[in-house]
Amino acid sequence: MDVLVLLDHHPAREGSAPRSTAAELLTLARDLAGDPGTGAVHAVRVGDDGHGTAAELAAAHGADHLHLVHVEGADDRLTASVTDALRAVLAAHPVPLVLLASTFEGKEAAARLAVQTRGGVVTDATTVEVADGRVVAGKAVLAGSWATRCAVTGELAVVTVKPHSLRAAPAAQPSRPQQHEHRVEASAAARAVTVVSRAPRPTSDRPSLAEAEVVVVGGRGTNGDFAPLEELADVLDGAVGATRVATDEGWIGHEAQVGQTGVTISPRLYVGVGVSGAVHHRGGMDASVTVVAVNEDADAPIFEFADYGVVGDLTEVVPALTAELRRRRSS
Repeated sequence: MDVLVLLDHHPAREGSAPRSTAAELLTLARDLAGDPGTGAVHAVRVGDDGHGTAAELAAAHGADHLHLVHVEGADDRLTASVTDALRAVLAAHPVPLVLLASTFEGKEAAARLAVQTRGGVVTDATTVEVADGRVVAGKAVLAGSWATRCAVTGELAVVTVKPHSLRAAPAAQPSRPQQHEHRVEASAAARAVTVVSRAPRPTSDRPSLAEAEVVVVGGRGTNGDFAPLEELADVLDGAVGATRVATDEGWIGHEAQVGQTGVTISPRLYVGVGVSGAVHHRGGMDASVTVVAVNEDADAPIFEFADYGVVGDLTEVVPALTAELRRRRSS
């Protein structure tokens, strides 16, 4: 099967390198395409290539084609512009499957593309396969209580894949992708938006919440003290998140909120500290591979689905855990 992959990058950073999810999607696309000659992987970069980083990534992960698309007449970092770019590539190289990352921007672009092409869209997928000639995506719904498999019956499947659903792996032999340049006239939807200014969020040494392999999340039980959680996250090279209660109390910014109305995460390790595990929070982290819970309340709902649980005072447990991890890493 031929597969098209959007090499996602941070929309607020012009010319920035692709996100880590791009390598994961290329790995998945390569597996779906099969042996050379049976299917092709088309990688799409919208806007400036950022010093050739997209070309390097596409080659390392075995892409057959690299499409560099410039949208003229609008900011090419808008989701409407990204949709214009994807439609242009699909018009020149029709494929049955488009893969995007399950970010806020990726899901919006996927929805636009599916509507405009009458394709079938599945968001927040954790698996993608081909069965009986159809694209079938697996995803959890209803706060993780149901595992579903969604088959796309139309000619085009547009699927957004959660970060860390699979491990990125370079191709056994790097490829030499055929490069294609596209210049696309922006649609009315893209031209209707004028970007007046951009205010990037303050950067830190921690990975972004949506892409982090390790996330330490604090809830009401922290009583607003996130310092021990930040120390633990730094030892684990992880990100810091929070429940809605913690952000509403002003203990941490709303951009750190994990849940159905916040950021959806899928780390390999989730550590919930003082988190009750309410259904609206679980909906944003149910794809976590391993869940560790620290809570004083032995009856907290989070213990029902945690892989490992510690019933205890988080002000004692978290510093002790951090100290032990530091000791092991230094030995």
